Amino acid sequence: MNNTKKYTRRHFLQDMAFGGGGLIVLGTFGFRIFKDKEQNLIKAISVNFEKCTGCRTCETVCSAYNHPIVIDSEKVNGLGNPHYSNIKVYHFNPDIDIPSTCALCPDAPCIDACPVAPDMITGRKALYRDDNMSIKNDTERCIGCMQCAKACENLRGGIIHSNPKTHKPEGMCTLCDGNPQCVENCPFGALDYIEMPADRDLVNLAPAKIAERLIKQLYNINV
Repeated sequence: MNNTKKYTRRHFLQDMAFGGGGLIVLGTFGFRIFKDKEQNLIKAISVNFEKCTGCRTCETVCSAYNHPIVIDSEKVNGLGNPHYSNIKVYHFNPDIDIPSTCALCPDAPCIDACPVAPDMITGRKALYRDDNMSIKNDTERCIGCMQCAKACENLRGGIIHSNPKTHKPEGMCTLCDGNPQCVENCPFGALDYIEMPADRDLVNLAPAKIAERLIKQLYNINV
C-alpha cells in the first residue's frame, strides 16, 4: 500500500495554526527524507498532536516489523517490544505526547561523521544511505566509534544510540521498506506520510523543545 499523500490546504492551515491543528514535520524527532529541487518539497512523516494520545502503538509495530522472528522456517513480525522501537513517544506534563524518531536528514551529519573510508566499489562508508533514503549501518565495517551518534546529538537532538551488546549504532529509521508501519497502524490517524514544503519551522528541535512550545500554546503555561 502506498501511504504517500499530498500536502493539502487542510495540512497547511493546521501547520499555520500550530496550536489549533498541531501538525508539524517530525524533524529531529521524525523523518525528513528528500527534497524535490523543482518544487522544493520533501516526503516526510508528520504528526498531529491533537490526535496523538501517546498510546505507543507506533513503537510496538515499529519494533515488530524491524525485529522479525522465524517460526517454522517462515519470517514473521516479532513480539513488538517497544524498547527496540526506532520511534519513541515522550510524555510531558501538562499532557503532551511527542513521537520522536530519526529525521533521515538530507545532509546526513551522521554519515559525514563516520570515519570509515568509503568502499572502493560502492562508495559507502560504514554508515550510508540506501535506495529508500534510509540510514543504514554496515556492521561488518563499523568500528563502533559512535561518532555518528555524537554528530546526531550535537546537530539534530540525538536519535542514534549504541547497542549494548554489539556496541554498534542503531535507532535509525528504516521506513519499513517504504511503508512506515507507524503511519499504517496509528489507530487515531495522528501520523501521515506526505509531501510538503521543505522549508518548515521546528524541524531541528528536540522533543522537549517541541513540548515546551505546545504547552505554552495549548495550556498558556511557560515551562
